[in-house]
Amino acid sequence: MRIDEEKYVNLIMYILFKCLNKPNLGKTVLCTIMYFIDFNYYEKYGEFLTKETYIKSRKGIKPKHFRKITQNLIDRKQLFLRREPYYTRTIHRYYPTRLPTPQFTPQELNIINSSIQNLSDSNATAITRFAWHDRPLINTELGGEINYDDVFLRQ
Repeated sequence: MRIDEEKYVNLIMYILFKCLNKPNLGKTVLCTIMYFIDFNYYEKYGEFLTKETYIKSRKGIKPKHFRKITQNLIDRKQLFLRREPYYTRTIHRYYPTRLPTPQFTPQELNIINSSIQNLSDSNATAITRFAWHDRPLINTELGGEINYDDVFLRQ
C-alpha cells in the first residue's frame, strides 16, 4: 500500500498548527496522535486516511515514513525541528513555518479533531502507556507492523 503523501503532510501540519502552544507535543506524542487518527478513521469508515504503516517499538509507535517526510519538509523550509527541554527530558519538537492548507472532508476532520482533543494534552509517557492498551498494539510483536484490521477487535 502506498501512502497518500499529500494527506500525510497536511495531517502533520494540521496537528502541529492545532497544538502549537502545547509544550508536550514532541515527536512521540505527534506520532501517536497520527496513529490514533489513522486507526480511528479506519475503524469508523473502513477506509485508510494516510495509508501509513505503523511499527510497534519499545518507545511506542513509529510511522514508517515519518522521518523521510519530515526531513523533506525541513529541507523545503516548511518545518523546523528543535530539541527542547521538557522537565527532565529533551523532546524533539516540530514547528510549521507556514499555515496549513488542509483539504480534509468533514468526516476526516471529525476524527482528526476529536483525536487531537482527546490526546494532545498527554505527555509521551502517558500517551504511550495509553496506546499499549489498544488492541492493534496488543496483537503486534515488537518490531512488527500494526494491522489496521485489529481495530475491529477493540472493546
